[in-house]
Amino acid sequence: MTPDLRQELTTMVGPAQWHNLLPHAARDNLVLVNPGLDLVDVGLAIATDNTIAVQRWISEALITKPTAEQLADWDRDRSREFQALIVQPYVLIQDPGETSD
Repeated sequence: MTPDLRQELTTMVGPAQWHNLLPHAARDNLVLVNPGLDLVDVGLAIATDNTIAVQRWISEALITKPTAEQLADWDRDRSREFQALIVQPYVLIQDPGETSD
Protein backbone atom coordinates (compact mmCIF):
# COMPACT_ATOMS: atom_id res chain seq x y z
CA MET A 1 0.00 0.00 0.00
CA THR A 2 1.26 3.42 -0.82
CA PRO A 3 0.50 6.43 1.36
CA ASP A 4 -0.09 8.31 -1.90
CA LEU A 5 -3.07 6.10 -2.76
CA ARG A 6 -4.57 6.53 0.72
CA GLN A 7 -4.14 10.31 0.42
CA GLU A 8 -5.65 10.32 -3.08
CA LEU A 9 -8.67 8.30 -1.93
CA THR A 10 -9.08 10.54 1.13
CA THR A 11 -9.33 13.61 -1.08
CA MET A 12 -11.93 11.86 -3.27
CA VAL A 13 -14.41 11.23 -0.44
CA GLY A 14 -17.26 13.67 -0.54
CA PRO A 15 -20.98 14.22 -0.31
CA ALA A 16 -23.27 12.95 -3.05
CA GLN A 17 -27.01 13.41 -3.27
CA TRP A 18 -29.11 10.36 -4.09
CA HIS A 19 -30.25 11.73 -7.45
CA ASN A 20 -26.58 11.84 -8.53
CA LEU A 21 -26.10 8.21 -7.47
CA LEU A 22 -29.09 6.89 -9.42
CA PRO A 23 -27.11 6.01 -12.59
CA HIS A 24 -24.68 3.96 -10.48
CA ALA A 25 -27.59 2.21 -8.75
CA ALA A 26 -29.07 1.38 -12.15
CA ARG A 27 -25.77 -0.30 -13.12
CA ASP A 28 -25.69 -2.16 -9.77
CA ASN A 29 -22.37 -0.50 -8.93
CA LEU A 30 -23.28 0.88 -5.50
CA VAL A 31 -21.70 -0.66 -2.43
CA LEU A 32 -23.13 0.33 0.93
CA VAL A 33 -20.43 0.59 3.60
CA ASN A 34 -21.33 0.22 7.28
CA PRO A 35 -20.73 3.50 9.14
CA GLY A 36 -18.49 1.61 11.56
CA LEU A 37 -15.94 1.20 8.77
CA ASP A 38 -13.72 3.91 7.35
CA LEU A 39 -14.71 4.61 3.74
CA VAL A 40 -11.09 5.17 2.74
CA ASP A 41 -10.00 1.85 4.31
CA VAL A 42 -12.66 0.01 2.29
CA GLY A 43 -11.75 1.87 -0.89
CA LEU A 44 -8.08 1.11 -0.34
CA ALA A 45 -8.80 -2.59 0.21
CA ILE A 46 -10.81 -2.74 -3.02
CA ALA A 47 -8.27 -0.74 -5.02
CA THR A 48 -5.38 -2.95 -3.86
CA ASP A 49 -7.30 -6.24 -4.24
CA ASN A 50 -7.14 -7.00 -0.51
CA THR A 51 -9.59 -9.88 -0.90
CA ILE A 52 -9.12 -11.11 2.68
CA ALA A 53 -10.40 -7.84 4.18
CA VAL A 54 -13.13 -7.40 1.56
CA GLN A 55 -14.39 -10.99 1.98
CA ARG A 56 -14.43 -10.57 5.76
CA TRP A 57 -16.48 -7.38 5.49
CA ILE A 58 -18.87 -9.07 3.07
CA SER A 59 -19.26 -12.11 5.33
CA GLU A 60 -19.95 -9.82 8.29
CA ALA A 61 -22.42 -7.80 6.16
CA LEU A 62 -20.38 -4.64 6.73
CA ILE A 63 -20.29 -3.98 3.00
CA THR A 64 -23.37 -4.89 1.02
CA LYS A 65 -25.34 -4.05 -2.07
CA PRO A 66 -28.31 -1.83 -1.20
CA THR A 67 -31.55 -3.75 -0.77
CA ALA A 68 -34.60 -3.04 -2.92
CA GLU A 69 -36.22 -1.55 0.18
CA GLN A 70 -33.28 0.81 0.78
CA LEU A 71 -33.27 1.88 -2.88
CA ALA A 72 -37.00 2.59 -2.76
CA ASP A 73 -36.63 4.50 0.51
CA TRP A 74 -33.79 6.63 -0.86
CA ASP A 75 -35.73 7.24 -4.07
CA ARG A 76 -38.47 8.94 -2.06
CA ASP A 77 -35.94 11.56 -0.94
CA ARG A 78 -33.70 12.23 -3.92
CA SER A 79 -31.88 15.03 -2.10
CA ARG A 80 -30.73 12.59 0.60
CA GLU A 81 -26.98 12.92 1.00
CA PHE A 82 -24.37 10.20 1.36
CA GLN A 83 -20.63 10.16 1.75
CA ALA A 84 -19.28 8.64 -1.45
CA LEU A 85 -16.01 7.36 -2.84
CA ILE A 86 -15.53 6.12 -6.39
CA VAL A 87 -13.27 3.10 -6.75
CA GLN A 88 -13.90 1.90 -10.28
CA PRO A 89 -16.17 0.21 -11.13
CA TYR A 90 -17.85 0.76 -7.75
CA VAL A 91 -19.22 3.73 -5.91
CA LEU A 92 -18.86 3.19 -2.18
CA ILE A 93 -21.47 5.01 -0.13
CA GLN A 94 -22.17 5.58 3.54
CA ASP A 95 -25.46 6.86 4.86
CA PRO A 96 -24.65 9.46 7.54
CA GLY A 97 -28.10 8.86 9.00
CA GLU A 98 -27.29 5.21 9.77
CA THR A 99 -25.51 4.05 12.88
CA SER A 100 -23.17 1.09 13.15
CA ASP A 101 -24.43 -1.98 14.97
